[in-house]
Amino acid sequence: MRKRLTTVFGIVLSAFVVVAVLVFGLQANAGSAVNPGYEVAAYYWPNWHIDVRNERMLGTGWTEWDLVKTATPRFPGHVQPRIPLWGYEDEADPKVMGRKIDAAADHGITAFIFDWYYYNEGIALERCLHEGFLKAQNRKRLKFAIMWANHDYVGLFPASIGKSRKMWNAGAVTQETFVKATDLIIEKYFFQPNYWKVDGKPYFSIYELHTLMKGLGGAEKTRQAFEDFRVRCRKAGLPGLHINAVAWGVQLSTVGSDPIRDITSMDKPAVIVKDAADLVAALGIDSVTSYVWVHHVGIPSFPSYPYEKWGDAAVKQWPDMQARFKVPYHPNVSVGWDSTPRTDQTQEFKNAGYPFMAVVAGGTPAAFKKYLEQARTYLAERPASQRIITINSWNEWSEGSYLEPDTKNKMEYLEAVKAVFPPAKER
Repeated sequence: MRKRLTTVFGIVLSAFVVVAVLVFGLQANAGSAVNPGYEVAAYYWPNWHIDVRNERMLGTGWTEWDLVKTATPRFPGHVQPRIPLWGYEDEADPKVMGRKIDAAADHGITAFIFDWYYYNEGIALERCLHEGFLKAQNRKRLKFAIMWANHDYVGLFPASIGKSRKMWNAGAVTQETFVKATDLIIEKYFFQPNYWKVDGKPYFSIYELHTLMKGLGGAEKTRQAFEDFRVRCRKAGLPGLHINAVAWGVQLSTVGSDPIRDITSMDKPAVIVKDAADLVAALGIDSVTSYVWVHHVGIPSFPSYPYEKWGDAAVKQWPDMQARFKVPYHPNVSVGWDSTPRTDQTQEFKNAGYPFMAVVAGGTPAAFKKYLEQARTYLAERPASQRIITINSWNEWSEGSYLEPDTKNKMEYLEAVKAVFPPAKER
């Protein structure tokens, strides 16, 4: 009997120890540097494949790799060309995209936000997503979302000083085009098993809100278009829609004096929006983020400016962005800035406006990692669904801001992401 009690006691004690270890272990993990549940989304620029529209303007077989290959140093100490470690690949090849997906997922990236193009003339630059990402065998390893990059598409491949840039496609679209584009988004993307959702709702971002309002006829027409988009989502069987605005595009100049109804209080009279928070609330926008630091932080010296001074200034703006928009602001961390590959390499390099502008120099994986850590800390106290960080970018090679490996840094920028935001299996 005594032996049996001893055995039972031992079993109970062992169970208690296991439970205690689990409980205290979870508590310790909750207070550790790694806080699980962060969404780390990298913007993806899809111009590294042959597109028939580009070919009409730039010649047979043209891709933006042509600019990267021919980039040259524009001032002493300038690091160009940047050479991709994986070569000048075709992103519309699902096997090529598969390697990108594996590299991103293995290093803590949880989603690609594709720059997505749809004009009054129709869709553009779509082969990367349709033929590359969506046909990659491993695509479920990585979520994806759409940012409608509704800016004017102009000829700057390359740009020349003193030469007018031909408008290829205007970013402003009609209401009819908006419905066509968003119907396509609902049907082709939102029901994909790996489409990124926030609180169950598909994440949809607008790059230039002011351009959208311009095309649709003002803020009130835009509110109506957004509400109709939500209604169509619900009719399709979705729980709703998460609309994100890129801060760059929340410009009040296109609102004018027309009244707009606040979507949160439709029983009240229409109001004139007075600030960014009013506009965001009236349109029912759920969150705001940034695309790249250069949109908010000037580059005060030419031809170059130190990366860490630039980054420090950007990080200081995060609380101000939150206060300005009132809805959740998702911080952005940018890898760098160098738009010189898009300049005519035969012309003198002077400060003449994009892409003839200063370069952010001296960036390192260690400095980039520091800003990722600050973003993690900034978001740590938020609800899980709001712990979102955007990175510029996966592959903006011709703007000097990319995570993809080059021959200089190899995988070090991706390793920096992994160190701060380890993949779930490593937590």
